[in-house]
Amino acid sequence: MARGFTAVELLVVIAIVAILLALALPSFQPIIDRWRVRQAVEGMQSVMYYARSEAIKRGGNVVAEKLSTDVNDNSCAAPDDWSCGWIVCTSTNNNCGTDSVTLQRFDPIGVDVKGLGGSANADIQFNRWGLAAQAQWLGFTVSPKDKGMTDPATRGLCMSSAGRMRIIPMESVPCSDTNN
Repeated sequence: MARGFTAVELLVVIAIVAILLALALPSFQPIIDRWRVRQAVEGMQSVMYYARSEAIKRGGNVVAEKLSTDVNDNSCAAPDDWSCGWIVCTSTNNNCGTDSVTLQRFDPIGVDVKGLGGSANADIQFNRWGLAAQAQWLGFTVSPKDKGMTDPATRGLCMSSAGRMRIIPMESVPCSDTNN
């Protein structure tokens, strides 16, 4: 007696699995969006802590700067658009140019990142005390790509000039000088 599956039985099982998968995948999108936003917010927070500590260690001359293009050559031309990623570098002229050394890089995936307050600029300079030199407060809003700030996955990262950072929910976005 022969055992096994016929080709027709195998094709029926594959078709049923494909239909179930097609029905289930859209329900995973909010989970994926929340994961991507969380990863980007925590990456930004980590980079800011790192930049502050490097500025203290090196006596200043540390810059966190947005990238103008991402790994796929998409442009982030606006000064407040940090969606392409960011780097931390040492610099004597307050930008990550040819004379700088890149210390760390972060490339977010599938999110829109907007800078507010002092982070609406293309770079954030840290002085020898680890303080952001150009602003009283910094803020970032991170939302799923092309979904806007009203999406439930949206989060904000607020940073006071002294370096205290808080992650805020969508209801409290955007950061302002009053919620730092």
